[in-house]
Amino acid sequence: MDTPYHGTNKLILGIVFGVLTFWLFAQSMVNVVPAVQDDLGISLDLINIAISLTALFSGIFIVVAGGLADKYGRMKLTNIGMVLSIIGSLCLVFAQGSILLIIGRIIQGMSGACIMPATMAIVKAYYEGPDRQRALSYWSIGSWGGSGVCSFAGGAIATYLGWRWIFIFSIVIAIIGIFLMRGTPESKFEQSGSSKFDTSGLLAFIVAMVSLNLIITQGASFGWTSVITIALMFGFLLFSYIFFRIETHKAGKGFFDFSLFKNKAYSGATISNFLLNAVAGTLVVTNTYIQVGRGFTAFTTGMLSLGYLVSVLAMIRVGEKILQRIGARTPMLIGTLITGVGIALAACTFIQGFLYSIVVFVGFALFGIGLGMYATPSTDTAVTNAPSDKVGIASGIYKMASSLGGAFGVAISAAVYGAIAAAGNLELAASTGLLVNVAFCVLSIFAVLAMIPGGMRSEEQKKQRIIKPQKV
Repeated sequence: MDTPYHGTNKLILGIVFGVLTFWLFAQSMVNVVPAVQDDLGISLDLINIAISLTALFSGIFIVVAGGLADKYGRMKLTNIGMVLSIIGSLCLVFAQGSILLIIGRIIQGMSGACIMPATMAIVKAYYEGPDRQRALSYWSIGSWGGSGVCSFAGGAIATYLGWRWIFIFSIVIAIIGIFLMRGTPESKFEQSGSSKFDTSGLLAFIVAMVSLNLIITQGASFGWTSVITIALMFGFLLFSYIFFRIETHKAGKGFFDFSLFKNKAYSGATISNFLLNAVAGTLVVTNTYIQVGRGFTAFTTGMLSLGYLVSVLAMIRVGEKILQRIGARTPMLIGTLITGVGIALAACTFIQGFLYSIVVFVGFALFGIGLGMYATPSTDTAVTNAPSDKVGIASGIYKMASSLGGAFGVAISAAVYGAIAAAGNLELAASTGLLVNVAFCVLSIFAVLAMIPGGMRSEEQKKQRIIKPQKV
């Protein structure tokens, strides 16, 4: 079982640095598309594939990595993830064409798959009560806050140093993170007996997810009624069914444990998290449109997202405090609603001149406020409602929802934008692509309303309120 070790601020900082290697640096690709395309001389389709591959591979392997972390050690998987981040970043630094770019992005996805569930499990193992909620807030600053910083940071670095420097900085941060977490005792759940690795389930899941990603990103190029697209659709449906049959037959002994979804609060947090992460397409569509359609540089485009950066970082701790007072449901609902309003403002591409820049800035600020308010209550709901012996797998599924939501959200938004932009109407393309993300917010609200109970949603929080009454 876990050692009686109490987490420190140094460990939290190291964990945040690890999470940043994915959410800040790997995600900075969303704001440097034109720069990468010009430097490497590759098509926009390949760039969009490279962007979505990181989130896709993270989502595919994150549950496997969460299970491995529970079994073999959460610190071990975290360090493996850090090393993979360094290797993936090196591939991008030395890329001269599409091959190393795509390989590097895949490795970055594998890195995120290792780091995210392992670090969430470490937080549950070594922090309790309000300390855990504070640690999860900082974890959320690394993930949701990192995604807020990525647009501005990526644009600034690409404009003044070159886009490759983004990944040089990522290497430095990963090395510092490894140093900060050094000496932390191993955390894992001792399991009796031995179990075979769920190879068949994983392969079925990979084929299903890659088929779906190809349909979304390349369907227009292949032709929606072409033999290739129809074959991919058939493959997705067939292997999704095979995957479901394999995992339900193994009854929790496979890499994906469907029994976790018997907990309604966990299901609500995970599904709404998937849908709200799908709004990552907002950054790709807005940044691409502003640079191509409005003539902004990567840096000035990043400047428009400063409101997002400040508000998401500020609101994460606010979301934590609201959670402690009234539970998770209300901040999750309000946060998702505000996020949708912010995206809807950015979709007003009919506004001309400098006024649109102001509208986008305000929209990004609301986008950040909403995501920041949602982050900690959602993460805490998922972690608190996970069984202690399956917290790595449960965290992996929760973060798989983040990664796959981001991957498919980016792919769908970019596909909609690209299809309409090809006809020459960039304003309509951007507006439609952004309204797709508003729809994701609406669906996320329905998920929270249906599954997240109101008020104090855990016995642990009730005990905290009895021990530590609210101040009047």
